[in-house]
Amino acid sequence: MTGLRGDAQADRVVPPTGHTATLTLFSAAVMTFLAVFALALSLATGRLADRWSSELARTSTLRISAPAEQMEAQTRAALRVLETTQGVASARALSVEEQRALLAPWFGPDVPVENLPIPQLVEIVEDGTGYDAAGLRLRLQAEVPGAVLDDHTRWRRPLVTAASRLRLLGLVSILLIGTAMAAMITLAAQASLAANTQVIAVLRLVGARDSYITRAFVRRFTLRALSGAAVGMVLGVLAILILPPAQEEGGFLTGLGFQGWHWLWPLILPPLAGMVAFWATRTAARRRLAEIP
Repeated sequence: MTGLRGDAQADRVVPPTGHTATLTLFSAAVMTFLAVFALALSLATGRLADRWSSELARTSTLRISAPAEQMEAQTRAALRVLETTQGVASARALSVEEQRALLAPWFGPDVPVENLPIPQLVEIVEDGTGYDAAGLRLRLQAEVPGAVLDDHTRWRRPLVTAASRLRLLGLVSILLIGTAMAAMITLAAQASLAANTQVIAVLRLVGARDSYITRAFVRRFTLRALSGAAVGMVLGVLAILILPPAQEEGGFLTGLGFQGWHWLWPLILPPLAGMVAFWATRTAARRRLAEIP
């Protein structure tokens, strides 16, 4: 950004205070603050969906519905089928305590699972190659009529779709934030140029080139945007830090911050804001100077 170099005294062309300075600093700070949250939400949602998809991809559930006197026999038959199925690493029937824990969020911890006509659940863990779900369903249909296989396909596909769309939404949000920032900085630069029309005319009379005047405005507004974006980035990171950490009970509502090297992502936002300000101010200055006789 060559407009940042040059004669620092040229900054006197641009008023150091006033509504244009306030608008530039405020817009850069607010937009960067929002961009931090958009970035954090996009990354956290992607992590959560990837984790769910990974966990569900290696496990399946077999649900056995049968009369109480046949439940144990059908469960043993299903386990024998699973033990001889290629691609199944392990299979086990969930205990009464485990099924009670699954029902506890809806019916409370004291639900009498052993006295209710609920299906028997069997957890299936795949190996690296996986198993043929269609073939396994045919075997189970023949040997265990009351068994229903759920390979979690209907759960994985929406998660992957949601993750890709939310990541795209995060990117679009950041682009919209940058566009709004560029629009406000452009308005601030145009207002400052309009307020200094007479000064610009005098500078031209004494031999100042338009490139010199443009650099003065670009340098001042770019540094303002960098300063405001740095403040907004720090405030955004601090706000992310005070969010509750990831918890199983909170599900998606917790753990929305950055993790690991993702904490470096907010650091690129102030330079991006500076680039947006540089481009917007240079465009506005060149257009305005071309209009001034």
